[in-house]
Amino acid sequence: MAENVFQTALAGSNLQLNRDHTTTLQINVGRLCNLSCKHCHVDAGPGRQEVMGRETMEAVIGFARRNSFTTIDITGGAPEMMPGITSFLERLAPLTQRLMIRSNLVVLLERGKDDLLELCCRLRVAIVASLPSTNRSQADGQRGQGVWEQSISMLKKLNGLGYGQKGTGLELYLVANPAGAFLPVDQCTAERKFKSDLAGKWGIEFTGLFTFANVPLGRFRTWLERSGNLDAYTDKLVDSFNPATVAGLMCKKLISVSWDGFLYDCDFNLAAGVPYTGTPIHVADAGAIVPGTPIMTGVYCFACTAGSGFT
Repeated sequence: MAENVFQTALAGSNLQLNRDHTTTLQINVGRLCNLSCKHCHVDAGPGRQEVMGRETMEAVIGFARRNSFTTIDITGGAPEMMPGITSFLERLAPLTQRLMIRSNLVVLLERGKDDLLELCCRLRVAIVASLPSTNRSQADGQRGQGVWEQSISMLKKLNGLGYGQKGTGLELYLVANPAGAFLPVDQCTAERKFKSDLAGKWGIEFTGLFTFANVPLGRFRTWLERSGNLDAYTDKLVDSFNPATVAGLMCKKLISVSWDGFLYDCDFNLAAGVPYTGTPIHVADAGAIVPGTPIMTGVYCFACTAGSGFT
């Protein structure tokens, strides 16, 4: 069996990665997406068929009822494209203090999405939106031609609905990933630049910014392999391991459920096919998530512990 170099790094710092009390349920509703972003760790795109069905939705709702999650986080793919997404959000909202949906922004410009936006406003759903850069060429290079301009248009629309505006209670967060095989800049520095650029040039406001390293899985791993950057990028992540990030890693308080209903420690383990506890457990059969359970890991976990980390 190959050595788990991430576990070796933890042991070298006298650390273990075990689960705390689980407060967040992350639901990956599928790989269907209107974009095919270069950095996507789940290899989502327009041709993907993996989408959560009604039976699995019911099982997820039942799981949320049986547990007390302070946050429920909906991701994909593009969650907005899942059939039944509005009903799903309405039924999940009463089961948590905070409901979030992750968006690529562009999909919200499609016909028929105004009702979904109105629902998000009414339910006070936090929107976490991908915007790799305030630079048009960098953003389009990562996400596709014309995506940057459409993203700016959607951000203006969200501001018009109250998202990102002080006093509305409508949270709008941006997520920026590097365009290539390098680590992100400091998050505070990046947030200042994004706020200055977006407000100064387009009058756009947002609640906060997260910067994360790209995880070498899915389409991003394929690009690393084809471009000959995989080994160098992996070495960079390993060399940037920061033991101080381990205590705050999101996987310690999060459980992820896939479109077909199986549990994972995080969305990255989901992409890698490494199930929670190492044995497939369906959400319909799952009880409470037990604190102290070891979290499954792989070499890609170095992306979450490089520099300031992925918390």
